[in-house]
Amino acid sequence: MKSVWMTGVALIGALSVAGCVSERKYQEALTETETAKTELATTRAQKSALEQQVKTLKDLNVKFVNEAQAAHDELERIQYGRDKERGSAEGRTKELEDRIKQLAAQNRTLRQEYEDTKRHNETLKSLVARYQKELKDQSRSPGGSLAPSTTPVPAPIPAPSAQAPAPSMPRPPVGSQPPAAVTNVNRASSSEMVLLLGLSKDMADRIVSNRPYKVKGELVAKNVVPKETFDMIKDRISVSP
Repeated sequence: MKSVWMTGVALIGALSVAGCVSERKYQEALTETETAKTELATTRAQKSALEQQVKTLKDLNVKFVNEAQAAHDELERIQYGRDKERGSAEGRTKELEDRIKQLAAQNRTLRQEYEDTKRHNETLKSLVARYQKELKDQSRSPGGSLAPSTTPVPAPIPAPSAQAPAPSMPRPPVGSQPPAAVTNVNRASSSEMVLLLGLSKDMADRIVSNRPYKVKGELVAKNVVPKETFDMIKDRISVSP
């Protein structure tokens, strides 16, 4: 546009100098020059508008880049939090599974102890019934009359609890105790020794943990039971295989 305008000006000047330009052509040249000026102004305005749009687009691009980076950071934070929560949940689940296994094992142990205690109580009841029958037979006089009985009847011994050890069972006076079953200390469980021998739970556990015994005297030699306790139970125990 600028070159056209310059060309028009030069042409007008040349014609004016030559003196051969008519009024009509002079007006046309002026009109063309004004048109070129208008187009030039329009073109400059469009260029300025385009430059403003470019600047706006650049600003928007920077804004979008910043927003994209912020969204990316937020996504990473959410993923990290999700992974952390997942790891925590998995750890808690594993702890609960281990706890369930422990409780199941404890339940099996308690059930086994319950069955052992129940079996021992049945054995004790049978022994008590046999002792009572023998005492009843011994109390009968030869003439068929009943003599007063001074022999105490052993009462059932409760199973040991986990909270307190079972008390030691006193030994009846010599001559009044009915024959009792012999307990093999190499085979009997601690609960059986508590029930049948009247030992404490701790002492019965020590006897079990120090097995086997070749002779009964090893109970004292190994400091498993005191001499006084051994003297009380030595006639009711055995170490036979």
